Amino acid sequence: MPSNRRKFLGQSLASVAGIAATAMIPNHIFGHNLHNTSRPEEIILPTNNPSSIKESIKFSVIGLNHGHIYGMVDALLTGGGSLVAVYAREPELLQQFTKRYPKVKIAKSENEIIEDNSIQLVASAAIPVERAPIGIRVMKSGKDFMADKPGILTLEQFNEVKKVQKETKRIYSIMYSERLGNPASVKAGELVSAGAIGKVVQTIGLGPHRMRPESRPDWFFDPNMAGGILCDIGSHQCDQFLFYTNSKQADVNFSQIGNFNNTHNPEYQDFGDMSVRSPHATGYIRIDWFTPEGLGTWGDGRTFILGTEGYIEMRKYIDIAGRQGGNHLFLVNQKETKYYDCSNIYMPYGEQLVNDVVHRTETAMSQNHCFLATELALTGQKMAHKINV
Repeated sequence: MPSNRRKFLGQSLASVAGIAATAMIPNHIFGHNLHNTSRPEEIILPTNNPSSIKESIKFSVIGLNHGHIYGMVDALLTGGGSLVAVYAREPELLQQFTKRYPKVKIAKSENEIIEDNSIQLVASAAIPVERAPIGIRVMKSGKDFMADKPGILTLEQFNEVKKVQKETKRIYSIMYSERLGNPASVKAGELVSAGAIGKVVQTIGLGPHRMRPESRPDWFFDPNMAGGILCDIGSHQCDQFLFYTNSKQADVNFSQIGNFNNTHNPEYQDFGDMSVRSPHATGYIRIDWFTPEGLGTWGDGRTFILGTEGYIEMRKYIDIAGRQGGNHLFLVNQKETKYYDCSNIYMPYGEQLVNDVVHRTETAMSQNHCFLATELALTGQKMAHKINV
């Protein structure tokens, strides 16, 4: 017993001596700055619009069933396109569209647009299940096609689209707008390309959305018409994984879907996640329809890009309890920590697509990339484990 007491007293005195010695060590050596929470350098990027648009095309629209059509048309107009005509079955959707674009001609039928040889490209945000068939008819008529996502709904459609695209050599472009239509995503691509975070080894894409079911048409809740959650909004994240990791081939590791809060629509899916991999990188994707009403926008979309020398985080639509607006990008690497306000960044997709139509190039997006992003989403959807609630 006396021996144990002497041991305890010896250890206690050593601890006190250690604390005293530590107090004399300079803070910067001890690691005091490891938890410095000062704000990073803030950079508001200037407007970088091109000085002039060199090429122009004529394009028309078939199908107005998703509001993404406005971003698609605006991208083409900004990039040098001239809007000629529009066709849609729904008078109320046509009324909204022509109010925004009052000079557009209302076509009497889909064929009126497809058979117009002065048109070089057709854009479509029709009901998703109709997009691939429209695109096939457009390509067979000698025109290029620009679809809203999901641009293809089934693997059967996918195989037919690839076959016709190969035969006709036309462009089948899908506007994955969470990258192509977001300034922060464009800036992230520039930083990654410049080597700001070294070699990219993983992406994490979070795509929460607000549902507001009363604002959704009936087809929205039918996976046979709208695609499942991984096919639909998951395609955005598949596109980003391929782009930021510069992957030319990839596979799905696992995928799962669930219906947690919409059991009155048994076939609907309000949650999905999946893991993807390429020979040199991995990706995790989580998407859902649970954005609460208390958030000031439709979804807190975030993308994380991990590199060997740093990382990037994008808060594309909102920085909760932080900076105003959207288009926030944070960069951390071996040299610095920076915040970029990317609101003024020019998004080149529309201009690049116009140039590709004119010159038969692939600057906006390679055809292989377009198809691979969709194939990953379709594969993840088909193989998904369904979580029973």
